[in-house]
Amino acid sequence: MYTVKEIFSSLQGEGTHAGRVAVFCRFTGCNLWSGREEDRSQAICQFCDTDFVGTNGSGGGKFPSAEELALAIQDEWQSMNRSMSQRYVIFTGGEPLLQLDVDLIQAIKKLHFQVAIETNGTIQPPKGIDWICISPKDGSVLALLQANEIKYIVPQHHSIPNKSHIIQQMKRFEQMNFEHFYLQAMDSPALVSHLHLAVQLCKERPLWRLSTQQHKLLNLP
Repeated sequence: MYTVKEIFSSLQGEGTHAGRVAVFCRFTGCNLWSGREEDRSQAICQFCDTDFVGTNGSGGGKFPSAEELALAIQDEWQSMNRSMSQRYVIFTGGEPLLQLDVDLIQAIKKLHFQVAIETNGTIQPPKGIDWICISPKDGSVLALLQANEIKYIVPQHHSIPNKSHIIQQMKRFEQMNFEHFYLQAMDSPALVSHLHLAVQLCKERPLWRLSTQQHKLLNLP
């Protein structure tokens, strides 16, 4: 059984594949926050801006089998494009690795999809994923030390940013096996100052690139 908040088509707005057409499958549930506002202040991840509670989103629901969920993802793709080529699905959440398994990966690949995930990196992924993006959270134990890209949100708290701590974290991640390194400003009422911070950090450590949330700038889902 797979519990899904929503399935929708859009453009990837962040990181290496920004601008690429994709179907997003957002699973319910996360291991770093319940998703309920009353629990946010006690959560490891306190800055999440995503609703991943319940199954009431577009295309959401409970899917008894991998094949049924794969077909729902295919239906969403075909609603915009009947082509068998360039099919791309991004499993996200919440934390997708609480539910994504080999059965689902195999089922969706039979329908000619490339598979991507956006994960907090605390759970080892099953085999067969084509693109892994890790967004690590301070205070969690990072289990996944290699991936296609890392996207580190700065700052990670609403208090005054501790720049030295952020640089220390960046240096730690630089020793791990990632192909692409991104900083992304935390979305909040202080977004402008967070963007200035992210830009300055990229200038100081040019291995890192700035990731912006293009889908929000374009008012995409």
